Amino acid sequence: MEQLMTRGTLEVQNQIYAGTGGVSPENRTQGFLPGFLDKETGSVYLSRKADGSPAPIHLMDGLPENLILARSPSGQVAAVKKTVVAGFIRDGLFFTREQVACELK
Repeated sequence: MEQLMTRGTLEVQNQIYAGTGGVSPENRTQGFLPGFLDKETGSVYLSRKADGSPAPIHLMDGLPENLILARSPSGQVAAVKKTVVAGFIRDGLFFTREQVACELK
């Protein structure tokens, strides 16, 4: 069963994919940008800071309101829909962390 995407989820994914190319610092030079896919709609979103500027890592604060389920007391996005997955965008195409890790082997 899918779980909600949270900051904790992103941290765990970063630990799992460390050293494989499936994290931003390891694939940036290959043209991959952190992003998200809403599997329900097929919409792809570049990772952005709360102010809308591009983020160098996966941040949920720039996602559209319709994906956001919870915010922290300080206003940061705490959880998004369970249909949202983190991955990477290159040349307008979305890649999962696993796909990028396999490509960069």
